[in-house]
Amino acid sequence: MVDIATRVYNHKWKIDPIVRSLIDTDFYKLLMCQSVFRNKPDTEVAFSLINRTTRIPLADLIDEGELREQLDHIRSLSLSRGESTWLRGNTFYGKRQMFRPDFMEWFENLRLPAYHLERRGDQYELTFEGSWPEVMLWEIPALAVLMELRGRAVLDGMGRFELQVLYAQAMTRVWEKIERLRDVEPLGIADFGTRRRHSFLWQDWCVQAMLEGLGKKFTGTSNCLIAMRREVEAIGTNAHELPMVYAALAQDDAALARAPYEVLSDWHEEHEGNLRIILPDTYGTQGFLDNAPDWLAGWTGIRIDSGDPATAARIAIDWWQSRGEDPKQKRVIFSDGLDVDKIIELSRQFAGETNVSFGWGTLLTNDFRGLVPDDALAPFSLVCKAVSANGHPTVKLSDNPEKAMGPADEIDRYKRVFGVGDQQRLEVLV
Repeated sequence: MVDIATRVYNHKWKIDPIVRSLIDTDFYKLLMCQSVFRNKPDTEVAFSLINRTTRIPLADLIDEGELREQLDHIRSLSLSRGESTWLRGNTFYGKRQMFRPDFMEWFENLRLPAYHLERRGDQYELTFEGSWPEVMLWEIPALAVLMELRGRAVLDGMGRFELQVLYAQAMTRVWEKIERLRDVEPLGIADFGTRRRHSFLWQDWCVQAMLEGLGKKFTGTSNCLIAMRREVEAIGTNAHELPMVYAALAQDDAALARAPYEVLSDWHEEHEGNLRIILPDTYGTQGFLDNAPDWLAGWTGIRIDSGDPATAARIAIDWWQSRGEDPKQKRVIFSDGLDVDKIIELSRQFAGETNVSFGWGTLLTNDFRGLVPDDALAPFSLVCKAVSANGHPTVKLSDNPEKAMGPADEIDRYKRVFGVGDQQRLEVLV
């Protein structure tokens, strides 16, 4: 097992680049990329970094030259032969050849496109523009780089023994969480922590700890590179990016109202079983389900990623029942801001009503809260989102208005089209 503290102390980034591979990313990104490659390959998009936690002055903490070095390194990456073989030949969600030959040929020749980096006060403006299938693959590595460079800035002044104690404390914290989860029955939990992890080595350690501590209750990791190396399941389906871009391409209000369902219609043609998971909250869960076509009720489950999780789960269960479906045969996946107490609470609350599972993210792979002075390693809310498509702004409403994004007039229009009324504001933790 890697001695992380010693590795950090002796750190040289060319030995430990933050992003090691094009598949050091979340599995859902590759699934969505293939869908975009097939259905919307000529769409031009822009992605932008958004630091929701503005009290963290990233431009003061992170050296611009070091940031550029890491981003340039990512642009030099391409698939290795072993990575290509794994993607082409492995079984994902019970299906072989999940990735089509034409997509794989394109991916094997891909280098990520150029980026634009500029300092704005105490923050960085980082944007990516170009064809959707290429640009979308910047999101996860860009976030990982910013999160880890911020962590490295804090760790840089620590001595060898101080680092050993820090990581011992953090490891103990993770293990104590795992021990509390051992007695939860039933439990299915996956690592969803790539985008805001402390570091690659730390995420890899957390996955190994989950494997040993939880056994079959640990269902896999969203990180493709770790899934390949540790021989565990790669987990993930789809994200808000798809409906946000489809909606931005809509020519009128009627087309806008149809856009989220067109996304899932395209997905329906490509995937089945446990990959047919609805993410309904982009423009409000209740309205999305109320207006959903009947065929969507036959999908396997729903992922809950904003708002009050128990309320959203109840809405999902009631919707299935209203459509003549048995919620006990369905799956609810919780994935927003989870930690052990909330996982245990939700598991108990919905036991027997539906199949519950969890995508555990930042507070698995980046919980160093309270371990250094001024809480300087506490995780924060950093996202990289599609902000335009073919020159039109994107919008996200969410079930939590604190996560909404887009021009104010467009947000108002989307609320009108999707019938979104008053929403409960919840603090965005991570």
